[in-house]
Order: sequence, then structure tokens, then C-alpha cells
Amino acid sequence: MNQGITIAKALLSVYYAYMLEYRAELFLWALSGTLPLIMMGVWTNASQSGQFGLEPADFARYFLIVFLVRQFTTVWVIWEFEREVVQGRLSPRLLQPLDPVWHHVASHLSERCARLPFALTLVGFFFLLYPQAMWLPNLRNVLLFLVVASMAFALRFLIQYTFALFAFWTERASAIEQFWLLFYLFLSGLIAPLEVFPPIVREIALWTPFPYFIHFPAAVLIGLPVDILRGLLMVIGWGVVFFIGNRWLWRKGLKQYSGMGA
Repeated sequence: MNQGITIAKALLSVYYAYMLEYRAELFLWALSGTLPLIMMGVWTNASQSGQFGLEPADFARYFLIVFLVRQFTTVWVIWEFEREVVQGRLSPRLLQPLDPVWHHVASHLSERCARLPFALTLVGFFFLLYPQAMWLPNLRNVLLFLVVASMAFALRFLIQYTFALFAFWTERASAIEQFWLLFYLFLSGLIAPLEVFPPIVREIALWTPFPYFIHFPAAVLIGLPVDILRGLLMVIGWGVVFFIGNRWLWRKGLKQYSGMGA
């Protein structure tokens, strides 16, 4: 246990220092995630007709939280792992008494910590421009939001890392993520809250993992009606499915990788 804590501290401190070297890049990455704020303007204007069941302030709060959720659930492990496999940089990490995935986990968590000041600054700037959207969520919703947002990040990381393992067989595993992104954009709640979807589309979406990446955490924090128990069970269920697939692909992929002379 003590050894694990020591390794975790070392990895996090090293990757955090590495992330601080690229603060300007982090700020640009934070700005690149402003699509929800653009969609907020679209839906706020559309909601003035009163046909969507949500007030303009509701849309503003929703897309603000979507922006915040995206800042802390962004994952890029598939591109890093693909590069490691293609360039042979995975080989020295396999010699370490540590699963290589923990390097990627530490990298992502450190980046979250380094990105936090930029994200909070943009949120504060938003409230200065749109003060009517300000509200104080209750403590229960805040704590639950932290839990479900963490679970959303863990699930998205696990899914993308599972796709990344196909790099053992193809040089363009990232193409899988690009195809997956099409469904993610439309079903996650990124471009529109699920409340405005037709009931049949919304019900189908709720059986997929996509709404639990963005819509579920956002709805929890701003107080939209959502089945919390179902959401938690769906995240856990999809997590189990992809974890099993991940471990199977890892074992098969290592044999393929060593067969190529690594």
C-alpha cells in the first residue's frame, strides 16, 4: 500500500510539473472546449419561443456546466497509446513493474489540476457577462456532481483506452474514436440537452453510455429531473463491460506486440 502511494505521488508530481511547462497550451485547450457556450447562445434564443420546456436561464446554466464537465472529462489516451505502439516506445514501459496505463492516468489527472485555474477563470468571466444565469446549487447536488463527473471521466477514459488497444493490430486506432465521436456529439448532451429530444430518441440514448459523459453530471448539478440510480447503474454496467473487453484485448495485444519483435 505504501509503495503504491509513493508511486502515485511520484507519477502525479512528475506529470504535473510537465503540464505546468505548457500553461499557454493548456489555456488554448481550455478555450477550444467552448462549443457548449456557442450552443448556449443558439438554444437561449430558440427557447424564447417557449416550446422546449426550459427557460433561457436554464439553457445558460446547462451549457455552462457542460463546458465545465468537458474541461474535466476530456481524454486523449488513444492518440498517446497509438503513438507509443507505432513508434515502439511502449517496449521500455513494459519492462517496468507497473502497468503502462497508470502513466496515462497520472498524465490526465495532472492535466486536470493544471487546467483548473483556467476553467474557473472562464466560468467567472461568463457570470460577469451573463449574471442572470447565476445560481447556488445545494450541497447535495454539488457532492453528487463531483461523484458522477469523476465516474464519467473514468468511464470515458476506460472506453477510449479500450479502443486504443486496437493499435496492436492497426496503425490508426484513433479512427475508431473519430467514428465514436459522431455519436458522442449528438447523444451525450453536448449540442442539446436530452430534454429537447423526442421521447423515443431520448429513451434509446439513455441505454447507451453517451448521456452519462456530459448530460447526466450537468443535469445533477443544475437540478434537472434525472433518474440518479439508473444513471449510476448504467455507468457501472458499461464500465464492467468495457473493463472485461479491455483486459481481454490487453492480453491478446501483448502477444501480438511481442510477435512483431518488441
